[in-house]
Amino acid sequence: MRIQHFYDPATYTLTYVVFDPDTRDAVVIDPVLDYDPVGSRTATDNVAAVERFLREHGLRLHWVLETHAHADHLSGSQYLKRRFEAGVVIGERIREVQEVFRGVFDMPADFATDGSQFDKLVADGETLAAGSLAIEIIATPGHTPACVSYKIGDAVFTGDALFIEDYGTGRCDFPKGDARALYRSVHERLYRLPDETRVFVGHDYQPGGRALRFETTIGASKAKNVQLRAETGELEFVEFRDKRDRSLAAPRLLFPSVQVNIDAGRLPRAHANGVRYLRVPINLRRPTDVDGTPTD
Repeated sequence: MRIQHFYDPATYTLTYVVFDPDTRDAVVIDPVLDYDPVGSRTATDNVAAVERFLREHGLRLHWVLETHAHADHLSGSQYLKRRFEAGVVIGERIREVQEVFRGVFDMPADFATDGSQFDKLVADGETLAAGSLAIEIIATPGHTPACVSYKIGDAVFTGDALFIEDYGTGRCDFPKGDARALYRSVHERLYRLPDETRVFVGHDYQPGGRALRFETTIGASKAKNVQLRAETGELEFVEFRDKRDRSLAAPRLLFPSVQVNIDAGRLPRAHANGVRYLRVPINLRRPTDVDGTPTD
């Protein structure tokens, strides 16, 4: 098994191609569709680089695996699905995320919240086949309810649950996020894997300006993770995570990303004038009058 990473510095996101060089079977994890919020324009630079790699190596793409409905970048899953006829996969609890954000975005009445936009919903403990590759599903909720990690061979792809040890873990302040759930996902699920298990993270924010890192191990995480080590107690972590999350700004692409990603990476359908429109709520947490004056 081989792993090729791709890094998008605009969103600090890692995308992975995991493949068997003998059989040419492959999966892609967390692809990125570029989005410029100033001009409200999409581009395909990141996901096209993944496509080129797949074609240059003659790989057969079986699945596009989403670790969760991302809040910081648009998914490039539909681009790959269309070109390789690969199914899009996400955790079965995406239904809960869809239900929450259908209300936030006042989605059309026909917007489904049963996960049917995705080709396959996976559950904890399930094994998904991709030719010669066997993908074990580990439910790791906390950042969102639907977060899953994918274990393939001696590697686990943790999305936003667990980062490089000098950065820590994912935030838990999105709707239905849960710091206690994240603690248990990491401490009781991921940290039960063998210490030599390789960890491939969903983002690297390069703290202190250091060089890019995308791989660590379970052992290094247990010993050195600055937010959650093996000896860290649940209450200590929850108090830390809650305090830190209150200090964080919303992700720059929060509203565009979530409404596209809960629809399996599909852009909104075009209006009668041929233009696609995103929905952006104003003052979501503190409603205002028409002149901007808070109404509470």
